[in-house]
Amino acid sequence: MTDHTSQPLEVLVLAGGLSHEREVSIRSGRRVAESLRAAGAAATLRDLDAGLLDYLDSARPDVVWPLLHGSTGEDGSVRDLLSLADVAFVGSGSAGARSTWFKPVAKSLMERAGARTPASVTLPQSLFRQVGATAVLERVLDRLPLPLVVKPAAGGSALGVTVVTDPALLPQAMVHCFSYGETALIERAVHGTEVAVSVVDTGDGPQALPAVEIVTDGPYDYDARYNAGRTEYFAPARLAPAQLDAAHRMAVLAHEQLGLAQLSRTDLIVDADGTPWYLESNVAPGMTETSLFPQAVQAADLSMDALYHDLALAGARR
Repeated sequence: MTDHTSQPLEVLVLAGGLSHEREVSIRSGRRVAESLRAAGAAATLRDLDAGLLDYLDSARPDVVWPLLHGSTGEDGSVRDLLSLADVAFVGSGSAGARSTWFKPVAKSLMERAGARTPASVTLPQSLFRQVGATAVLERVLDRLPLPLVVKPAAGGSALGVTVVTDPALLPQAMVHCFSYGETALIERAVHGTEVAVSVVDTGDGPQALPAVEIVTDGPYDYDARYNAGRTEYFAPARLAPAQLDAAHRMAVLAHEQLGLAQLSRTDLIVDADGTPWYLESNVAPGMTETSLFPQAVQAADLSMDALYHDLALAGARR
C-alpha cells in the first residue's frame, strides 16, 4: 500500500452501472471524487464495465469506493467481486450489504433486536400469478388497514413506491412496484416525522450524525429526492432532544445489527409519541447536492472533504 505520509491516497470511485439509479450514482461519484481531491487524495472516477478487473490488476488503487446505487452496487455482488480482486474498499462487506438490500430481511433483523417496524407482508409476483391477484390483495386489505406503502423489497431512490389510501388503487400500485422488482413489500403507513440518520465510523466506532428531517409537498419520491424545490430539509431535525437521541440510537443499532461498516443511512418515521419506527437502511447513501448524507455532515459541522478522506483511509487500512 502507498505510504500515505509522502504520497496521496489513491482512490478509485466506482459510479454509474446499469441500474435505474445510474444517473444519481454518477452525480454522487463526481461529488465524492471532488471532495477526495480537495483533501489531497488521488481520486479516479470510473464506471462499472468489462475493463474493471484488468484496471484493478494494473492500477492497484489503495482503496475502491463503490458508489453504485441499485442492485449490483448494494446487494453485495460488487463487494464480493472486489474481494475476489483482493482490493480494499470503503463501506460494508457483502454479507451486510445483502442483509440490508433485501428490506424484509433487514426489518426482521431489526425487529429481533427490539426495534419497532411497520407491520408488513412480502409477496413475489410469481405468487400472484399462481394464486390470483384479486384473492391475494383481498387478504392483504383484511390484515393491513389503509393507508399502505407498496415498494420493491429490494431497491432505492423510492423507485416503484406508492402510498395507497384507496383500496381500489392497490392493484395499480402493485403493477408499478413489479415494474422495478420481482418482490413487493407492503407495509402499514406510519404517520409522523420522516427522518434520515447517517452513521459514520472512521475507526472509533459508529457515530450517528444529526438526523435530517424531510418535508415534501407530496410523496418523497424520486423527483422529490433529486430535483431541488420539491422538498424542504431541516438538519438537525426539529425533534425534542429525547426523540433525536432515540432516532440516533436506532440508526447505530441498525448499523451494528445489519453488520454494516464505515457509513450507512437509516430511514425512520418518528411518531407522535416520539417512537422511531425502522423503515430501511442504505449501504451506499446518495452523495448528490440534494442527498441526505452530505446534509448530515454539514449539520455536524464537519469538513466533508476531510471526512470522505478519513473514510477512504479507513477502508484502505481494513
